[in-house]
Amino acid sequence: MKHDDLSVLIEALRHPRAYPHEVDGVEHIETHISHVLLAGEYAYKFKKPLDLGFLDFSTLERRRFCCAEELRLNRRLAPDLYLDVVTVNGTLDAPRIDGTGPILEYGVRMRRFPQSALLDRRPVTAELMTRLAEHIADFHAGLPPAGPSSGFGTPARVLEPMLENLTQIRARLDDPEAQARLESLETWIRARFETLTPVIEQRRAEGFVRECHGDMHRGNIALVDDRILIFDAIEFNPNLRWIDTASEIAFFVMDLEQEGERSAAHRFLNRYLERSGDYGALAVLDFYKVYRALVRAKVLAIRWDQSDLPTAEAQSLRDDFARYLDLALSYTRTRRLHLLIACGLPGSGKSRLSCRLREALPLIHLRSDIERKRLFGLGELARTASSIDRGIYFPRATDWTYERLHRLADGILASGYDVLVDATFLARRRREHFAALAHRHRAGFAILALEAPLEVLRERVARRLAEGADVSEADLSVLERQYASRQPLSDLEHSRALVIDTSRDNAFPEILDHLRALLAAEPAPERNPNVDVPPAESSRDRQRGSA
Repeated sequence: MKHDDLSVLIEALRHPRAYPHEVDGVEHIETHISHVLLAGEYAYKFKKPLDLGFLDFSTLERRRFCCAEELRLNRRLAPDLYLDVVTVNGTLDAPRIDGTGPILEYGVRMRRFPQSALLDRRPVTAELMTRLAEHIADFHAGLPPAGPSSGFGTPARVLEPMLENLTQIRARLDDPEAQARLESLETWIRARFETLTPVIEQRRAEGFVRECHGDMHRGNIALVDDRILIFDAIEFNPNLRWIDTASEIAFFVMDLEQEGERSAAHRFLNRYLERSGDYGALAVLDFYKVYRALVRAKVLAIRWDQSDLPTAEAQSLRDDFARYLDLALSYTRTRRLHLLIACGLPGSGKSRLSCRLREALPLIHLRSDIERKRLFGLGELARTASSIDRGIYFPRATDWTYERLHRLADGILASGYDVLVDATFLARRRREHFAALAHRHRAGFAILALEAPLEVLRERVARRLAEGADVSEADLSVLERQYASRQPLSDLEHSRALVIDTSRDNAFPEILDHLRALLAAEPAPERNPNVDVPPAESSRDRQRGSA
């Protein structure tokens, strides 16, 4: 089918008589690669007869195959939305869905939902970002990894679409300044690719390349009857969906950041990492965010190059293109790193405040209670009924937990992200160990020390245990032990610390201002900046009280 023939067919399909069910009127939505017709209770999607290199819908058989793939792939995340593959029969000017006679075209029939349900048309709430992060993390966890001989996710397969984006954009770009910015981006992409090639290979070997959705942005996510539906997965090119899961989340995070929803992006990313445990994704996240911003820029360039657009709409697309180019460039710039540790006894409120901080500041939040349980293969809300020095809380397990936090924080800083480590940090040597890590990365360092009267802590811990909805399992006996064994901040630590009594009202904006100032300060000389391994523990530290 030629483009002109498809235009005639789509126009004819806008008549209610073309459908085998009741239709009052038909709405038409066009994208750069498809036509969607909203008819009665259903939506019908038809593919344009295009061959763009990365996409081939040029023959009827290719379009039929891709319709079947679209059905298979999207039933994973929106099973009630995708119904079947339909035929268009009859003639171009008198077509009939699932009619008789020669097959003119294939399409996908979906259950229709209100456009107001799309995430790019509704407020982005904190609760929804948490649910979505958990939903996507669980989806990724359930996908089988690519086989070693499949070729998917190899460094060459990763670089190819990135360079193809640049080629596709250049072919449609007549602005010398934008061309120069593309050259800058290509230079960065090639240099960064050389650095990350071993990481890309390692993540593939570790099983992070999976058959993902491939096009996960807000416009492809809806909330219908309080159910999350993620639709329009990439069916036309397996190389674009058999990808590193980090590339998948990079698209959604980039999409939120492009819209200025940075707090939502921080919440989503942190919750995804907590749920999946895949903090290694951060090593390649900015690389993939650049790629995803250029994917959106390419789509805009292809659309404005199609001759049927009014001048005003074409200019709007060019303006959006420039914003995506700016965003891609922003991910290539380096900045000073920061490491914040939040310490305090059970019930002091450190995790509650840390969760607020990780949305207000670009911090990756590591929580000791979650990482301890992950070490033992447990879910974050698992109840182990461990007593002091027993179960998952024996002394060496506490060492392992801090070693894991240190290793993760080291990797996060090396990936170019700021980190917030949330643990009791009652032993001074543990705090010094993280101060030395910040020094090694030339990162700003600060301590958020939370405290409250013992009676207040007791009441909070008892209430938290009764509710049973928190990650922490610390009970009153643990609180008493840790209260007796805590080591106060040294004078040097006080110079880097913000101490807060959480039994009083504390204005969050003031807390942010203080922390920003502390993290921006030049680092003080370390007592022993060469220390990378903590000194041997004292017998007093070898108890759960030092956690």
